[in-house]
Amino acid sequence: MKRQTAAGRDGRRAAGFTLIEVLVVLVILMSLAGIVSVNVVRHQSEARVKTARIQLRQLQQAVRQYQIEQNALPTTEQGLDALVRRPARPPVPANYPDEGYLDSRRLPIDPWGRPYLYVQPGRDGLAFEILTYGRDGEPGGDGDAADLSTADL
Repeated sequence: MKRQTAAGRDGRRAAGFTLIEVLVVLVILMSLAGIVSVNVVRHQSEARVKTARIQLRQLQQAVRQYQIEQNALPTTEQGLDALVRRPARPPVPANYPDEGYLDSRRLPIDPWGRPYLYVQPGRDGLAFEILTYGRDGEPGGDGDAADLSTADL
């Protein structure tokens, strides 16, 4: 009577992977996923800060255009809303354009989901300032939690 070996009856090795081989592949894949996710999160954070700076510049240009055409800045009470619809609070502009001052009839929100803040006059003698408090939504902070302002552009 012949004994069967691991190679099987006809001498060929059984097809498939051993448990060790599968575990090694899983460990490698999990390591790669960890490295990629850390880089994606870091770049996502940097992208949000860059997006906020771009939006601040666009809003700043729109406020300057408003100032040129209306011969006045929106007041703090009118806020950035004056860029997308004719202000109802004084001073009410006489020749407000139907399309407003932005490409959209909606104000952009910052990359962290909050509205941009508008102050007139701004700090340090600026005529106006537009800002966001970053990821944490609180004044101050570092990295992507730092305040971003048109005063710093």
